[in-house]
Amino acid sequence: MYLLPRPQQEEWYEECYTIRYDGCIVLEETGDVDGYPYMKMLQEEVEKDTGIRLKLRRGSSKKADITLRIDALEEGEAYTLIVNQKGIWLNAGGRAGLIYGIQTMRQIVRQAGACIPCLRISDYPCFPVRGLFYDVTRGRIPTLDYLKKLADRMVFYKMNQLQLYIEHSFLFENLSEVWRDDTPLTAEDILEFDRYCREREIELVPAIASFGHLYKVLRTKSFRHLCEKPELAEEPFGFVDRMNHHTLDVSNPESLWFVKELMEEYMLLFSSDKFNICADETFDLGKGRSRYLAEEIGMHRLYVDFVKELCLFLKEHDRQPMFWGDIISECPELLKELPEGTVCLSWGYGADESGESVRRVAAAGAVQYCCPGVSGWDQLVNQIDVSYQNIKRMCRYARECGAVGILNTDWGDCGHINHPDFGITGMIYGAVFSWESEAPEYEELNRQISFLEFRDRSETFVSVIEKLSRTWIFKWRDAVDFMEGHSGAKDSAQLSGLPEAVRELEACAKELYGLLPELDSSGRACVPPYLMAIDGMILLQKLGALVSAREYGHAPLFSVKAADLAVELEEWLYEYKEEWRRISRESELCRIGNVVCWYADYLRQED
Repeated sequence: MYLLPRPQQEEWYEECYTIRYDGCIVLEETGDVDGYPYMKMLQEEVEKDTGIRLKLRRGSSKKADITLRIDALEEGEAYTLIVNQKGIWLNAGGRAGLIYGIQTMRQIVRQAGACIPCLRISDYPCFPVRGLFYDVTRGRIPTLDYLKKLADRMVFYKMNQLQLYIEHSFLFENLSEVWRDDTPLTAEDILEFDRYCREREIELVPAIASFGHLYKVLRTKSFRHLCEKPELAEEPFGFVDRMNHHTLDVSNPESLWFVKELMEEYMLLFSSDKFNICADETFDLGKGRSRYLAEEIGMHRLYVDFVKELCLFLKEHDRQPMFWGDIISECPELLKELPEGTVCLSWGYGADESGESVRRVAAAGAVQYCCPGVSGWDQLVNQIDVSYQNIKRMCRYARECGAVGILNTDWGDCGHINHPDFGITGMIYGAVFSWESEAPEYEELNRQISFLEFRDRSETFVSVIEKLSRTWIFKWRDAVDFMEGHSGAKDSAQLSGLPEAVRELEACAKELYGLLPELDSSGRACVPPYLMAIDGMILLQKLGALVSAREYGHAPLFSVKAADLAVELEEWLYEYKEEWRRISRESELCRIGNVVCWYADYLRQED
């Protein structure tokens, strides 16, 4: 029996209990706890996997198949689950324990159907915060329906915090110049989604760029005077430029007022008592308008004074501040100057991440979350092997250094071109490692995810898709860098493996087609986006070869004609747009299209 995350303590017996067709789910009297949404969740799972629609009751019933109650357990997220030949009993420490116990029951029913093995489970999480940070700014803004499905997946794996990263993709009042060409989230979207998350014991935490990464804001006519380097506003759009510049000029008092107004407007939409000001990667700080002030007091002093003002503002509004720790970890002694309870988000995304910044923050005595990543940025398909190693390491550092939470990240660098579903495997890694004290090894965990999440009877789905990111050589970021002039074309030596890469990608596609009979209907729906991504990766390999041949004058590695490849790219782009629009708002889809069309035009140029 696969359970993700694995319970802390479990005993299994040979006997079974059979759910009756005329049975019911009963929630015993539990004060003011509204257990109906949780009961409904379990009822729907039982009906889907057995055909039996259990009745819902409150109080007591002689025909109860499943009895739910809230007891005074030591910890509100804890639960015990007992199955014997007379019935099923779930005892929870609170609302959270109730919904987590129900998720374990859902996973059991998904595999066992109506014949539930007798068992005794006692379970609780390792970390009180098990979250996901999702970028809804740099390219892709999912629809509200998709975000709700994301929340459903999160609760299935017992995650309890979600942050949506905002730079310019919210409809702030008086910022029409910023969002006028976008399809931003609205106040009504946030209010509805906050309630939806709250019903699933997920805390939706506001997160906005407040220091660096204010690309669209600081390029407008109205607000460019707040930019550390306002001359950059005249530069053409660039994916890489957006990540590297556009920091607030903190020597201008208006910058502080501007950010506080945004924060005050935004925080009112959330039931959470937390607020993430981000404040990461302030690359231009002290290099433009604040240069003289930085020379006088130091760059780190300049940084921490601004962050401190924002944190104090949040404390005045009864919000717990949090921010990314990449800058302050260089001078961790400054953490003591921030208000008590401020959370430092220590991040690192490499497969071999050292954890040094985590240890420095811990030594300074700060409250921190450890923040790994699902490794999907710049990728058409996520680097699943990298995400596993990274998440495993960062969760271990979190345990060693006393971090209070895990915040797994899904960023959207260079357009967020990967399908949102491609980050689900990495999201599950984060859920597993933040709940369990010991988790399965890579291949075993991938088998379990294949079966439980993708409904793959062969248990090989993840082992196929994890090969994809290791197969391509000429990548999306390579295409962006060459188009934007950040690097030259790769030469023939760097690209010699392209024909083999294409053959391996084609073999992966064949494997996925072959897996379709092993998947149920929900699992099969995951396959077409991967097949589309594979086609895109193959086209990029051929594109890289033709670009190299044109720039360096050597013979191309493929027989495809440049004009024919241009057509194939444009036809692929059409299908890509159709898939994007099924689950995402229009947002910056045009920017991805601009890259593809630029290369189509490039290929049609006369040599």
